[in-house]
Amino acid sequence: MKFEIENGLFVTEDTREAGVDTYFLKTKLNSRYLDSLSSDVKVITPSELIDIWGLKDLKVVGITGTNGKTTTAAILYSILTDLGEITALQGTRGFFVNDKQMQEKSLTTPTTLQTLHNMKSAKDLGAKYFVMEVSSHAIVQDRAEGIDFALKVFTNVTQDHLDYHKTIEEYRAVKSRFFADSGLKLINKDESKKITFNPTKAYTYALDEGAAFKIDAYSLTDGIVGALNHLGEIATFKSSLVGLFNVYNLTAAISSAKLLTQKPLEEICDVVENFGGVSGRMEVVSQKPLIIVDFAHTPDGMLKVLESIKDKDISVVFGAGGDRDHDKRPKMGLAAARFAKKIYITSDNPRSEQPEDIIEDISKVLKGKEGVVKIIDRKEAIKRAISELEDNEVLLILGKGDENYIEVNGKKIPYSDKETVLELIK
Repeated sequence: MKFEIENGLFVTEDTREAGVDTYFLKTKLNSRYLDSLSSDVKVITPSELIDIWGLKDLKVVGITGTNGKTTTAAILYSILTDLGEITALQGTRGFFVNDKQMQEKSLTTPTTLQTLHNMKSAKDLGAKYFVMEVSSHAIVQDRAEGIDFALKVFTNVTQDHLDYHKTIEEYRAVKSRFFADSGLKLINKDESKKITFNPTKAYTYALDEGAAFKIDAYSLTDGIVGALNHLGEIATFKSSLVGLFNVYNLTAAISSAKLLTQKPLEEICDVVENFGGVSGRMEVVSQKPLIIVDFAHTPDGMLKVLESIKDKDISVVFGAGGDRDHDKRPKMGLAAARFAKKIYITSDNPRSEQPEDIIEDISKVLKGKEGVVKIIDRKEAIKRAISELEDNEVLLILGKGDENYIEVNGKKIPYSDKETVLELIK
């Protein structure tokens, strides 16, 4: 993959594509391959490419956390756009500029070169802001190398990706690394003891703790209504989103918009209601019967989603990814058992593992519990759950969100929870 720099000159991260007319972008990930380059190849750094493309005026916002990155980024993108600012969004759902999708879904945080090229594309379209999700893998691999963030946002940290980071302590340390500089940052105060951060230019938001952006009151009846207090400036916002976790996501996005634009808090809160939600994030795909699809794939993520509708009788379909943190599997089972009346355990990207082994890891803590069904085929599990759903119940289908495949032995087989539901309830 290579992109034009200017006047017939290109840039690549792949040594095989580098040549007289194609510069090599040296990054932390590929620097060990420098010796394989021929002497006539010009090597440049991300900072130099940022200068060449004139990207320093673009205000980049980096959002990281175990849960909430995608929704918080999408809300902030929506707010800034509705405030009249040309804004770009890069993350799990793809790359967007001013409500136009420029690229399909890819990595949460693409390679350094892809991100810089996306920034250039946004700038060329007149964008002032570039909102991006930053994964823990990207922090370790320095995929945001050279980018001067206008704002960094921390949502939360719970158990995930321990197949990569090995321990929760290392995972927290990685998140902390992102906030070690003296730039502007926004920290979830209710989660702040889980990471360390440089206090210089650090603002906080919270529901429980005292913070620069504090929720004074909120209601979860028929969506969300909240009163946000920023150092005595108070404004009310409304949203069709549901759940306490989305109060945090909304607060983070509103607070970010305030820090970035310095517009009156009331003006920012007035446009919040325009945001309709993110595909695959607490997405209601059927009202009768009530069926909701969500991406929750960690014990904490499941607990937050399940707790958000605990006033209803819950049926839940879920699984766990293969070749990933085994320790979270029984915890996911316990999370389901805490709130769900009926539990259907199934496949979710088994990769190289046997689906029945993953299902057994989840269900071993549920022995003796009534209402637990194990079905390997995800579509069949959903079909069974829908057929057994009663009028007063809600069905939650967790883990995949808006993913459009199931990964098995290196192959991505086309599949969608949402499309499966719509097909079955026709």
